[in-house]
Amino acid sequence: MSIRGRPAGDFDYEQNGAGYALVRRPDARIAARVHAALGTSRTVLNVGAGAGSYEPADRYVLAVEPSAAMRAQRPVGAAPAVDAVAERLPFDDDSFDAAMAMLTVHQWGDVEQGLREMRRVSRGPVVVLTLDASALQQFWLTDYIPEVVVVEQTRFPRSSR
Repeated sequence: MSIRGRPAGDFDYEQNGAGYALVRRPDARIAARVHAALGTSRTVLNVGAGAGSYEPADRYVLAVEPSAAMRAQRPVGAAPAVDAVAERLPFDDDSFDAAMAMLTVHQWGDVEQGLREMRRVSRGPVVVLTLDASALQQFWLTDYIPEVVVVEQTRFPRSSR
């Protein structure tokens, strides 16, 4: 969020986020890759955590989520969630073994600053899952729904691969 109360991205979770946790469910294949990328990390910061879909249950996780509506949807027993933004993480340098951000960077006001902050607070891996919108040009449904590709390319930061 660039200004408290106003979303930095294109989706206002406070106004439209009800029921998000019921719609966005984790995919086991993605979860396995994320957990493998976290390696042996025992403490994990989940930035832009939403309802916590990909948080590993076998580690200590602390979530950062600026939306009260999203924090309210976290299930009972989920990691605690702090009201903060990626660009200004309220933690000391090297506070966590790893940091993760799952499909959230397109909602940040300053992606580079948010990534720098994740690197600053993590002494180990920084795991980011995002969408390479330019790769959508090769998606087989592009001919049928070209407007989706156009919209998604404006939402997600360019990937340098």
